Amino acid sequence: MTEEATQPVVCPTCGATSTPGGHLCRPFPPTEPYRCEFCGAETDDPRHMCYPQVEHLKYQCTHCGRLAAKADALCHPKQIAGA
Repeated sequence: MTEEATQPVVCPTCGATSTPGGHLCRPFPPTEPYRCEFCGAETDDPRHMCYPQVEHLKYQCTHCGRLAAKADALCHPKQIAGA
């Protein structure tokens, strides 16, 4: 992995620091398809949302309202009550 690929980036939408893959506020398109860790599908959609992933939604962004299974996918995550 190159040094550039491991450097954090700043989201132009919310200003949050993110990984080079981006987060749900403004994801960066992957350079090649990746395998979803929840359903195993190969996709190039950075906002891929499958049924197995929906079952694991635990966080909501207090800034934009998006839902995610992992807090690091959101700019201002808050755990959903009861999740």
